[in-house]
Amino acid sequence: MKETVLYYTPSVMPYTSRLKGALVTLGIRIKNITPDQVTQKVGYLAGMEGYQEEPVKAPLPVLDQEMLIMHQFTGRRIDTLLMALRKAGVPRIALKAIVTESNCDWTFYELYEELKKEHEAMSGQS
Repeated sequence: MKETVLYYTPSVMPYTSRLKGALVTLGIRIKNITPDQVTQKVGYLAGMEGYQEEPVKAPLPVLDQEMLIMHQFTGRRIDTLLMALRKAGVPRIALKAIVTESNCDWTFYELYEELKKEHEAMSGQS
């Protein structure tokens, strides 16, 4: 399976095209996550076997921060990706993760909430 980045942004950022250009240059598949997909399971969005699209659950939750979720990456390729984003002038994206056996069963929104909590704890916010 090809390396894939699930990318969510609440609005187009000035650097979005540079971010996507860096991913394309590295041969990484980009899956743009839309607001109506945030209740889908991460495994489905990442294209993993055994997952299927679920009915959209309303009301849709609101995500107010960017997320970059990596699937099928090695540690070295994560480093390569992060370096390419820095070189492209993409500001640090706080909410990043890799798809794991645990979080592939979560909805994209549940992963967002968990990453937000972790980021706030690590940065001393509450």
